[in-house]
Amino acid sequence: MPPAEARDEPLTIAQIAKRAGVSVATVSKVVNGRADVAPATRSLIEDIIRRHGYRRQKVAGPAALLELVFHEVRGPYPLEIYQGVQQVAAEHQLAVVVAELQGRHTPGQGWADGVLARRPTGVISVFSGPTGPQAERLSSRGIPFVLVDPTGEPGHASPSVGANNWSGGLSATRHLLGLGHRRVAMITGPEDVLAGRARLDGYRAAMDAAGLPVDPALVRTGDFQILDGLKHTRDLLRLADPPTAIFAGNDGQALGVYRAAAEAGLRVPEDLSVVGFDDLFPSPWLTPPLTTVRQPLAEMAATAATMVLTLAQGRELPQNRVELATELIVRDSTAPPAAH
Repeated sequence: MPPAEARDEPLTIAQIAKRAGVSVATVSKVVNGRADVAPATRSLIEDIIRRHGYRRQKVAGPAALLELVFHEVRGPYPLEIYQGVQQVAAEHQLAVVVAELQGRHTPGQGWADGVLARRPTGVISVFSGPTGPQAERLSSRGIPFVLVDPTGEPGHASPSVGANNWSGGLSATRHLLGLGHRRVAMITGPEDVLAGRARLDGYRAAMDAAGLPVDPALVRTGDFQILDGLKHTRDLLRLADPPTAIFAGNDGQALGVYRAAAEAGLRVPEDLSVVGFDDLFPSPWLTPPLTTVRQPLAEMAATAATMVLTLAQGRELPQNRVELATELIVRDSTAPPAAH
C-alpha cells in the first residue's frame, strides 16, 4: 500500500475511486445519493467509506436545512413537533424539510439516497429511525441525526429525546386510584414501541404499589389510533366486571373511549372515568374536557434540533439520551366511581 493510502485519515473521493477501481464520477454519484450506479459497485464503494471514512471537499458544505422525518403526518402531533424544530431552525437561518414514511417506523431503501443528495445540516427522525446501514451511511457522510420518541430501546447508540413516559403512566393511574377506582383498564400503544411499553410499565407500577393485581382482561394493546379506543372499550364494557376507569395510551385513543361510552349509554365521568396522554387538541375542548398527561412535544423537538446542530458543529453532546418531564393535567373526565 502506498504511504499516502496508509495514513489513518478519512479518504477523499479520488482515494476511494482508486481503491474501488472506478472513476471519480462514479464515487461522486454514490456519495451524493445518485441512483444510477450498479448495486455491486455501490456496495463496494459504501464498504470502503464505512471502513475508512470519507473526507468531503471543503467547498461542498451541507445545505442550510434540517430534515424532519415523520412516520406519518396526521393529527396535531406532527404540528407540535414541527413548531419546535422550526423555532430552532429559524434562529440559525435554516429551512426545514419534512418527509413522511407512510406509517413505517424505518425508512424505505431509497430514503438515504435522497438525504445524501440534499445534504442537510442534520436529520431529526420522529417516532421512527434509520436502519443500521442507513445510519452508517449518514454518519460516514458527516450528517448527524437525532431521534424523537424513538420506537426502540432507550439504550440504543443514536442520540435521542423523549418524555418520561413511565412517570406519566404512573401519575395517570395513581390519579384514578386516588379517586377510588379499583377496576382500572389500560389501552396501550404497540408492544414494540418504547413509549407505549413505558406507559404500561408506569400503570403496572401504580397498580402494584396500591396492592392491586393487574387483571390481564383489562389491558388491551392498540396502535395509538382512535379506532383502538373505540374497539377495545366496546370489548371492555362487555366484561362481566367492566372497568370503572380507562387510561388510554394517547388522546386519540381517549376519543375512541368517549365514543364507545356514549354508544353504551354511559356518561363520562359519572359512569366511566377517562385519562389520555399527550394533551393535544381537541382534548381541552371535548365534552367533558379530557384529563390527560401533557407531553412537551414542542420542547422535545427543539431539544432534538439543538442536539443536531451541536453535532453538526463537531461538538460532543453532554448526554446521548434526554428525557423531559410529563405533567398530569386534571380536567373533568375523571371522578370517583359511581356507588353501586
